Amino acid sequence: MLWACCYCIAEFLLHPVMVFLYFTLLQYPFNAEPPRSALVSSYVTPVDLFYKRNHGPIPVVDDIERYSVLIRGLIDNPRELFMRDIKMLPKYNVTATLQCAGNRRTAMSKVKTVKGVGWDVSAIGNGVWGGAKLADVLELVGISKLTSTTKSGGKHVEFVSIDKCKEENGGPYKASIPLSQATNPEADVLVAYEMNGEPLNRDHGYPLRVVVPGVIGARSVKWLDCINIIAEESQGFFMQKDYKMFPPSVNWDNINWSTRRPQMDFPVQSAICSLEDVTAIKPGKVKVSGYAASGGGRGIDRVDVSVDGGKTWVEASRYQKPGVQYISDDMNSDKWAWVLFDVTVDAPQSTEIVVKAVDSAANVQPENVQEIWNLRGILNTSWHRVQVRVGHSNM
Repeated sequence: MLWACCYCIAEFLLHPVMVFLYFTLLQYPFNAEPPRSALVSSYVTPVDLFYKRNHGPIPVVDDIERYSVLIRGLIDNPRELFMRDIKMLPKYNVTATLQCAGNRRTAMSKVKTVKGVGWDVSAIGNGVWGGAKLADVLELVGISKLTSTTKSGGKHVEFVSIDKCKEENGGPYKASIPLSQATNPEADVLVAYEMNGEPLNRDHGYPLRVVVPGVIGARSVKWLDCINIIAEESQGFFMQKDYKMFPPSVNWDNINWSTRRPQMDFPVQSAICSLEDVTAIKPGKVKVSGYAASGGGRGIDRVDVSVDGGKTWVEASRYQKPGVQYISDDMNSDKWAWVLFDVTVDAPQSTEIVVKAVDSAANVQPENVQEIWNLRGILNTSWHRVQVRVGHSNM
């Protein structure tokens, strides 16, 4: 365990801009997010500013020549794949936003205490992931594209990590997705070995990880060890007893995990990043900027900003490329990626500034966090609110 903590110390020295949420000597896992203002400084999130979410010590893979991934389960041809086998397949670059299901949990916990890492608004990032499509990888073991069930009854693809975690009683982290999604080339699920044009670093899954676009980050398993073709969803802890959405009436005394399915797609989300929760400004113009994203490949159709707590609204400009207006259904838009927005508004007096987004399926963020409060504190997609305190030139 000591080596994992030493690695965290090294990360702190290299990247002091990161906000460390869960780190003391000999304590793990290591989780961190960047300041919100730095998060949206660029469309593609630099590796150093990409949030870090771990469930156990960060694995170290040194012998890359012997590293391999085993594909097995309800198939006729189990196979061990080495890095050279993966890299011989066609390489794809997919721009995709990953978001922890607990993003914005801190605001939810202000309503009522929840369990989990106390994320602000930056447990999210947008990367360019490079690697082989999972659909191509599975063809190597005889599973054709657009297959939903194997001859032996396999309906799900389970990803198992090298990573060990206490929730699995010291066993590996694992998660699964439907086989129909895994074998669909249009779903762009990757077995990735690059991030932003460089080899993955250890924080983000070196040497191989899975990237499942449009789905909560918990399903994009890092440090890939094996791929299992199974009949049912993964029975791992983080599929069956975590990352599920319960109504506000459920508490730790009456929870029944089996009544909810594992969370997959993330809902429409947005946040203001140019202002802190409480910001002092001079009266006049103020720039409001941030990000908006939706799961399942749904684009962002609109971002609305209010300077009077939600009574009236103005529409913000949206972009993925600087200076180019974003259009959600344009073939040149990155369908798995976030959208950045900005608008300049008048703030003559102290007020509450609010943002909400609408996706291409007309899904809109809920107004109040109370409506979606849940004991695990996931999927806080309520309107994001910041307070501005307007003073004068002597402030």
